[in-house]
Amino acid sequence: MVTVGIGAALPRVFLTMSQPSVPRILRPRRAAPADAVRPTRAEINLEALRHNLRVARRHAAGAQVWAVLKADAYGHGAPAVARTLERARVDGFCVALLEEGIELREAGIVAPILVMGAHGGTTGAAAEMLERGLTPVVHDLGEVAELARIVRAGAAPGPVDVHLKVDTGMARLGVTMGELPATAAGLAEFPEVRIRGLLTHLACADAPDPAVTLEALARFDNATGVLASHGIKPEVRHAANSAAMLRGLGRLDLVRPGIALFGVAPRAGGVSLSGELQPVMRVRTEIVALRDLEPGATTGYGATWTAARRTRLATIPIGYADGLSRRLGNRGQVLVHGRRAPIVGAVSMDMTMVDVTDIERASLRDEVVVLGSQDPIAWRDSSVRPVGQSVSVPAPSIDADEIAAAEGTIPWEVLTSISRRVPRFYREP
Repeated sequence: MVTVGIGAALPRVFLTMSQPSVPRILRPRRAAPADAVRPTRAEINLEALRHNLRVARRHAAGAQVWAVLKADAYGHGAPAVARTLERARVDGFCVALLEEGIELREAGIVAPILVMGAHGGTTGAAAEMLERGLTPVVHDLGEVAELARIVRAGAAPGPVDVHLKVDTGMARLGVTMGELPATAAGLAEFPEVRIRGLLTHLACADAPDPAVTLEALARFDNATGVLASHGIKPEVRHAANSAAMLRGLGRLDLVRPGIALFGVAPRAGGVSLSGELQPVMRVRTEIVALRDLEPGATTGYGATWTAARRTRLATIPIGYADGLSRRLGNRGQVLVHGRRAPIVGAVSMDMTMVDVTDIERASLRDEVVVLGSQDPIAWRDSSVRPVGQSVSVPAPSIDADEIAAAEGTIPWEVLTSISRRVPRFYREP
């Protein structure tokens, strides 16, 4: 196994048209592997990522696959993930923010990139999007008008291709069904803008009963008809997120898998929608301190945990500033020597304490896995394995679903919470 560290260069600054000397966006750099001092890191398995893309392609059933890489590719590091997927011939990418699209372009990505979030029709954002070769998703006529103005001013060639979003029940962004006839008529005023795509977002694709999703898709078909009656016939239509794709709902011309690409299968009624996906991220650290506590002693801020016996306590250098939620205090677990060790006391900003009393040979510098699996060949204490158990058995693991259940949240939040100060190491077989 070869481990390669990639320090992603994030966007520099881009300027508005009206204020050419005023910086608009400046983002901090990610912690680079070469600069890492503490042992806390996230390891990204690129072969698992490619495997999940192959799974997505099968479920897409001939539709194009556009990978959703918003929120820094769900915490996995968007530039490296995008390069891997582009080499694997993914059809395109979707991001939420203009800044995310810029980051991919500056990382050398040439595949189509769809910017799905609202940019508010501002001149600077719209002009930058066109300059970078990004495809805007428009949600109202104001955004269309601003794009048309840029073309008319000669600042960009036209017509500009965009995707139009319609609201079929999410009530977040998009033209509502009631507004759609007037919007369709108004588009005729802006020949500089071409509606190449039509999309919606499915609010309940992971609900046990698909009825709500089927109703939303029926509205989407109606929206297609309304546009067609005004002479607008988008070349591509898309609606399916990970859950819809895995259920075979709304695959249309392209699908937009996000979290499925990173090895987490959405659930419908508590049942996983796929058993094929492989986790892509593993978060590991090491024990940096050990101490023995007598019965009655406490640990951590607020003294929320009290030792009921003589306890061996390990300190690990990871905390809520790294993405290990405070909600895991006194309820989460980690892996040490292939065995589970409970998190005790409050999770601090930079450090966390775990009870390793039952792991007799736990020592300084031992690996601790917070998310993902711990390879059995790394277990240095053979006595912790059941008698007769070989190293070929499945590795013990703590997945994002388990952590989310302990936190009272969803796997999406678990993955995207791993902060930028945790360096990402990219692994190839």
